[in-house]
Order: sequence, then C-alpha cells, then structure tokens
Amino acid sequence: MVKHVELPSAQPIPYIREFPLIGSLPAILRKDRLTFFVRATQHRAVCGLHMGPVPLILFNRAEHVQSILVEHAYDFGKGQLIHKAFGGNGLFVSEGEFHRHQRKLMAPLFQPRHIAAYAETMVLYGERLQQEWQDGAVVDLNSHMIALTMSVIGKALFDADVFNETDELGAAMSMVYEYTVHKLFSPLMPPLSWPTPRNLRFRKAMEVLHDRIQHMIDERHRSNTLRSDFLSVLLQAKDEDGKRMSDSQLMDECLTLFGAGHETTSAALTWTWYLLCQHPHVYQKVHQEVESVLQGRPPKYDDLARLPYCLQVFKETMRLYPSAAGIVREALHDIEIGGYLVPKGYTVIVSPYILHHTPAYFPDPETFDPERFVPEREKQLPRYAYIPFGAGPRICLGNHFALMEGQLLIATLAQRVHFTLVPGQTIEPDPVHNLALRPGGKVEVVVEKR
Repeated sequence: MVKHVELPSAQPIPYIREFPLIGSLPAILRKDRLTFFVRATQHRAVCGLHMGPVPLILFNRAEHVQSILVEHAYDFGKGQLIHKAFGGNGLFVSEGEFHRHQRKLMAPLFQPRHIAAYAETMVLYGERLQQEWQDGAVVDLNSHMIALTMSVIGKALFDADVFNETDELGAAMSMVYEYTVHKLFSPLMPPLSWPTPRNLRFRKAMEVLHDRIQHMIDERHRSNTLRSDFLSVLLQAKDEDGKRMSDSQLMDECLTLFGAGHETTSAALTWTWYLLCQHPHVYQKVHQEVESVLQGRPPKYDDLARLPYCLQVFKETMRLYPSAAGIVREALHDIEIGGYLVPKGYTVIVSPYILHHTPAYFPDPETFDPERFVPEREKQLPRYAYIPFGAGPRICLGNHFALMEGQLLIATLAQRVHFTLVPGQTIEPDPVHNLALRPGGKVEVVVEKR
C-alpha cells in the first residue's frame, strides 16, 4: 500500500474502509461500479480509495473542478493510468507543450464558422437512416445511433461516405474501447505481444482502423484537389516553424477524432430516445416544437436558435448520462486542493456523473427535466457543476460540434418517426465494456412513421 504524505497545513484525505492490499478493486471491477462510486462519495466533498495498490482521490464539488481542471490545469497530467490504457500521442493523451501546440493547430477545425458547414451533412444522414426503417419495424437504437454518428464524423473528418462500412468500423471501434476499458481497470494485463484472444481481437481491430485511415491519408497525399474536411485541413496545418504533422501524428489525431467524434454523441443520442420514450409529455413537446418550426422540411443550421427545446433535452440527457463518467488526472507535484494535500503522483478523479447527480446542484437529480436548461435557469447553475465536456484548457474541442449534431439529429428524426420502447428490456449503463457511458446491449424500439 502506498504511504500517505500529509502536510501540517492540509487536511488528511478521508479514505473509505477497504480490503487489505486490493482496496476497492472488487467493487470497481463490477458492472455497477457507478453505484459504488456514488455511494462512496455520498455526503463527502473528498473521498480516497484504492484500485489495488493505486490510490485514487475523488473530488466531488464544483469548486474542486475549477481548481483541478482550470486554475491548476498544468499542475496535473493525464497520468500513468490513462497512458497505460490509451497509448499513442493524440490530443486526448498528449501532454504539456506538445498538447498545447497540437490543440492550437486543431482548434480552427471546431470554430463555429467551420462546423456550421456540417449541419447539412448531419441532417442528410439522419434523413437517410430513417428512410431505411419500415413503419412498425423493431430497431436497435444503440447500433443505429453508432452507425449514424460514425457516418457524420466520417464525412466531416475524411469527406468519405462510410455509411455502408459502419458495421466493420463500428465493430473495430467497439473492440478497441472494450480493450481500453479492460486495460484501464485491470491491474494485471499480459503484454500486447502475447497471443491471447483479447490481444488478438484488439490487434485485428487496430489493423482495420489503421488500414482505413492510412488509405485516406495516402489518397490525400496523391491528390491535388482542395477539400475542407478535417483531414485535409490537418494535412495543410503548419506550426510557427512551417512544419506539418507527421503521418504517425496524423494517424493518432484521426483515431482520436474519429473515435471521440462518434462514440460520445451516439451514446448521448441513444439515452435521449430512451428518456423520451419514458417521458411522453417531454416527447410530445419535442414533436410540437419541430412541427411548429420546420413544418415538414428538414432542419438547417439557421433553425438551431428556433429549436431550443431540442437542445434542452439533449443537455439534460448529458446531465443524467454524461459520456465521460470520470475525468482522471495525476498530480505532477505535491499540491493542495480545497484544503487537502494531493501528493505528487497520486491520481485524482472528478466525476461528471457524480456532480450531475448531486442534489445541491440539481434538485431531484434522478428526474428527467429539460426545463433545467431553460437559459435563465442554466445561468443560475453553480459554475462547473455541469461539465459534460470537461472544463479548462483541456475541455473537449468538439463540444460545439456535438451539441449541434445532437440538436439537429433530434429534430430530424423526431419530425419523421416516433419511437416506442419494446417492453421487458433492462436498459442500464455498462461501464465495463464501453468507454463512453452507453447502455449495455440493445435498446429496441418500435418505429412509427409520422
């Protein structure tokens, strides 16, 4: 067990009762680990526990988020846990000056004026998907939302129509995410070079993704055609010294954008339809808004301001089911946070899931209530109590893209179809097999054409 260091001026971290040597590992490895974390942090602003020999400190207040992710952002790194699980050097895992350099190069991709051009693509793929469904058909929303958002990011990132390749790419991404989650929480993992079934599946999945992306990078190098997709912009991007990204760095960034660009939004959209099916009065308000504003035509970028309730529904869904349940950092030196000492090398976690279910910030937190995000009420929320995209200098670059995509796809599909949950399903988050907080297994609905 790691020895705890305390400074006289700082309060000691309160640790929960745990097993010797293994700490809270059995509870962390269970499918209901979210319930464990919520119970462990109940009535505690700060909570310490162990994942095997690794000490974890959970900070559970909005002011702690501000301190860790904003004010002291550069006093923390991603840490060994994240680097062990993810590998590569894409924007999600890169550190320090290199991360700041890459983020500066990539930020123009996600400016509102650039992403506005993709509104039409989002709506087009949404329309195309619903046209495949027959009236009365039973469909799995989980897999269909993955296919839909993968198609959108495939077009935005590569200017490629991957709509018909999503089965292969989706299966590959799912395998990579399952492997990553297993690696993140398993204290003993055989080296990737060992031919275990899990390793072989992961290597095959990465081969599929690398081959597909490398083919598109090679195609861009050969072509003189100017395009506005993310990959073309990245290929042309230069730093202050006039240097461009290497192909290996391009690969890391494309994998990051392709994965993050569909996984998180697809999870949020699946939960959105699930919640709407369970709350008919909210679903009816969505239908009324899209019918009143659109009057039968597909939505456009200019309609976003006139579809506020669709956005409120999406934001409230991400409150209840934030795609990233926890944000992990590692202290680069001894540092005091909220009066508690975090020793160098210790792992800290701030959890959007825990914050979003805290009654002090969100009264009656288990209730699905999009009215929380009426602009006047949203402004009254404590700063950093709602962090579906993180916060500070490492806040998700694609947050505006994701919000626009969610709002437009809700409006597009709600106008054309109505979903009813197939009875008898048990639908709950599965953090064991998925990187994003998505339902485990299928979410089956009956499609009613409108």
